[in-house]
Amino acid sequence: MNRRPAGAARGSDAIGIARAVAGPAALTATQSPAMAARTAYLGPAGSWTHQACLDLYGADGLVPLSREALFAAYADGKVERACVPVATSVVGLTPYMEDVLALPRVVVVAEYPKMLGYSLLARPGTRREDIKEVHAHPVAFEEVRPWLEREMPGARRVPAASGGAAAQAVAASATQDKASFGPRVGASVYQLVSLADGIEEGPHNVTRWWVLGRDMPAPTGKDKTSLLACIPDARLAPLLADFAQAGVPILTIYERPARKTLDAHRYVVEVAGHVRDDALAGLLARQGELRVLGSYPRRY
Repeated sequence: MNRRPAGAARGSDAIGIARAVAGPAALTATQSPAMAARTAYLGPAGSWTHQACLDLYGADGLVPLSREALFAAYADGKVERACVPVATSVVGLTPYMEDVLALPRVVVVAEYPKMLGYSLLARPGTRREDIKEVHAHPVAFEEVRPWLEREMPGARRVPAASGGAAAQAVAASATQDKASFGPRVGASVYQLVSLADGIEEGPHNVTRWWVLGRDMPAPTGKDKTSLLACIPDARLAPLLADFAQAGVPILTIYERPARKTLDAHRYVVEVAGHVRDDALAGLLARQGELRVLGSYPRRY
């Protein structure tokens, strides 16, 4: 197991994810749509998170919210679930992980990895050679960088809050020299057309969402548990040794600054197993430094 900085993912992880997400799959019965009337996602409509929610739950009961409103609604109990992109294979952790870790109480009830293939969306009648300006989320620009630098090196890049917001800006434009990068669903939402599909699609371009819910799912026999440790750096090695001694396999470690001192960090440690498993339960009983973020069915 290798420690990786700032949420970087292993290449082998991405290949495994790609196999697991060959097609959308429903969540287990413990996270069925009957559990809640509403699922919040980062709006506006037409974003990758919108597409992830459509894959998981269908169109009923989806609520698009701004970043601030989404986490406030979840914290206040105004929505039953919130779908949040937390990591990508290209840039590591997303900025939204900070919002999740800042919540006073959180229960991760599911993960959803999806292999992305971007579409270049524009107003009807636009030709690719007409495009002078492209809109996208900053993470999206990183994920499509090879294609963009090869195919449209001179286009001006305009950051947007999401793929949906990027498509919305293009649709609202009075000219036909703009385009956006995002999921194809944005074309149907904003009456745009796709000039290219499947951009940078592959196991190297995978985003992983967490579904934040209320009640921890029961063990399935193939689970993952996400833990948070806010510790001095000198405590990391002994902590990892405790996992090994307990026989709890570590799958991933993400590192974030502690925002207190230079020699302390926050570590999101993901392990195989469920908090109700004897080995992990015993470890947690001995380790007061670990906060449980959630146990849920493992998708890869």
